Amino acid sequence: MAASVRSVAVGRIAVLLFLLLAPAGRSLATDDIPTSRADPQISIHEGFVDERTCTSCHADQAAAFSKSHHAKAMALADDETVLGKFDNTTFDHDGVVTTFTRRDGHFFVNTEGADGGQAEFEVKYTFAYEPLQQYLVDIGGGRLQALDIAWDTAKGQWFWLGDGTPTKPGSTYHWTGPFYRWNRTCIDCHSTDPQARFQPQTNEYKSSYVATSIGCQSCHGPGAKHVASAQSGNLSSSMPDIGLPKVDAGICFACHARRTKLLNGYQPGKPFLDYFSPALLRQDLYFPDGQILDEVFEYGSFQQSKMARAGVTCLDCHRPHEAGLKAEGNALCTQCHTETKPERFVRQDPSGLFDTPAHTHHQAGSTGAQCANCHMPERTYMKVDPRRDHSFVIPRPDLSTTLGTPNACTTCHVGRTNDWAAETMDKWYGTQWRKRPSIAHAFAGAANGDQAAIEALRSLVSDRNQAGIVRGSAIAAMSGTGGVDVTTDIRKAAADADPLVRLGAAEAAGNIPPERRLEAVGNLLGDQTRAVRVAAANALAGTPPDLFGNLRGNLENAVADLRAYVEANADVAETQSNYGFFLFARQRTAEAEAAFRRAISLDPTLEGMRVNLAEFYRASGQKDRSEQTYAEAIAMAPERADLRYGHALSLVRKQALTDAITELEEAVRLDPQNSQYKTTFAVALDSAGRTGEALDRLDGWAAGEDADIIGLALQYSLKLRRLPEALKHAEVLARLRPEDQQISGLIGQLTQAINEK
Repeated sequence: MAASVRSVAVGRIAVLLFLLLAPAGRSLATDDIPTSRADPQISIHEGFVDERTCTSCHADQAAAFSKSHHAKAMALADDETVLGKFDNTTFDHDGVVTTFTRRDGHFFVNTEGADGGQAEFEVKYTFAYEPLQQYLVDIGGGRLQALDIAWDTAKGQWFWLGDGTPTKPGSTYHWTGPFYRWNRTCIDCHSTDPQARFQPQTNEYKSSYVATSIGCQSCHGPGAKHVASAQSGNLSSSMPDIGLPKVDAGICFACHARRTKLLNGYQPGKPFLDYFSPALLRQDLYFPDGQILDEVFEYGSFQQSKMARAGVTCLDCHRPHEAGLKAEGNALCTQCHTETKPERFVRQDPSGLFDTPAHTHHQAGSTGAQCANCHMPERTYMKVDPRRDHSFVIPRPDLSTTLGTPNACTTCHVGRTNDWAAETMDKWYGTQWRKRPSIAHAFAGAANGDQAAIEALRSLVSDRNQAGIVRGSAIAAMSGTGGVDVTTDIRKAAADADPLVRLGAAEAAGNIPPERRLEAVGNLLGDQTRAVRVAAANALAGTPPDLFGNLRGNLENAVADLRAYVEANADVAETQSNYGFFLFARQRTAEAEAAFRRAISLDPTLEGMRVNLAEFYRASGQKDRSEQTYAEAIAMAPERADLRYGHALSLVRKQALTDAITELEEAVRLDPQNSQYKTTFAVALDSAGRTGEALDRLDGWAAGEDADIIGLALQYSLKLRRLPEALKHAEVLARLRPEDQQISGLIGQLTQAINEK
């Protein structure tokens, strides 16, 4: 989670604790070893074995694993696992009082419940280990909820994970709501072979897992065949992994990624992109240069790096069982970055003298001399959890000045300026570092709607030396810039060998006119990668079936993949609502409405779901139901300007202009910087015969020199024959639109008319 429990992945190595493992040389299968009370959610699924079976043969690995955060990240709550103070301690956040107590070996929290009243909840599990620990409680229906008050293990104090003021009891982002629901948000990456087992008919869960946390079979796969081979005597020292898939980076990325789950049942050895669709380098997730912004975990960063393209994997740096680093300090980096090029790197050359003051310009052994501090800067999430950027960037304080990207220099030297950092680097390295190619300007330009960025993005897409995630993100960004036909670019990207580029092309197709999408990405319906097929099916939802020709079979198969994705996320309101739009585009109106209503039933307080239903009603010609649904959304979130605006438009369609004007005025009050709200409000006033009032409003907003507002003020000034005002607005508009010759002519006419009076 962005501000609480991890939402789609495990960012640090802090997930769920499975079973306390015995010291090396002892078996957890023996009866004489004490065990804690049984976890009621453990179920040995088909193909798996009890995790203790692994330990009976692999004692050394089990002992190493027992020290890891993976092994200590979720557990049944007891005296050994609970780190927070449950000694009648009280925590008060904005009037929400929470008390932590302990009775008879059990742990309790008294806090605000879903109904707004105080209630006591028993802590069932600990969640995470350090630098913070959360607590899970059962609120009924099989739902395990993560409290939004966590224990800071470093400072030894309680703290609130949220931002701003507490949300309404029972709402989406209240601790009792879907955002904090372990079964929905956390289970995929916090247990061994997790199965949420959501029951759509009752909105309840019957969740189970093989082990409470990340266990042996999470990384090595189901162990039943392996154990059977071992018991039959078929294993030898030369074939120790029979019956088990080879462990690769995909198993790490399955959790250490910002991604969408496409299908249940991911296991080691299976293609990552057949089970997950990773987020590309969107502006809400990454800075323009690719550095981490929101909580994105490691995949998207690492995929950008030269190391990933050179064949470096997670296990080159991290020990597989302890999950710690293979070496301390700079020794980790100088495994490869040595004076002589290592033989394993054919296309890349990481050699050089780097662990020296001649390169670092900091005293050996100091904080500033550590490779990671300059090339893997930290960003803190969940308020107390710093995580390193895995794109391995070179500090660019010059880009920080122009684009607002972070850099390690001023992050460490607090109080110093970016200019100081850049000038210092000039002294150390000369000025050539400023000329290093960067993706930052292209993505920053796209984020600002700058059409000049199109060529820079096009160059990134065609540059085979760039990482696939960069190239795929570039084609997606091109399609969102507007004003340029990028159909040809998308079609070329759709034929690329890299699946991430093809994924970007499929996502980009959703931003071009519907009639051009089939020619651009029709071939992706039969792509070998599920993530690409699902994205293509979404983009082509509105294309008439009779246009697909010999691609019709591929279409139906891709749609089946999309349905599987929807089923795998049956408890996620946003997924169901998006599926509603897909169904509506395919003219399956009744099913679409059912999907929209399903989304609302999953999360009744998430007003966006009602907005989507309202827009569905609008598009299907049901004006009254559209207006009513908007009104329901406003009742839940009266301070949201976009809801007021949408409601106003629905009232206009019902010809309830007076009520629409009231809502538009509220929208402007709630979001006074929104030009569209202002101009629509003025147009509504004019339509109601209140043109003078509309002009007065526009005059008041004209100081912002928004061309649309000035243009409308000019129009209404002319309509009311208020010529001096019209001239004033025309002169401002001429300055804002110097290429518009009609305005210049109008200024001459107005000047003459005024002088003749």
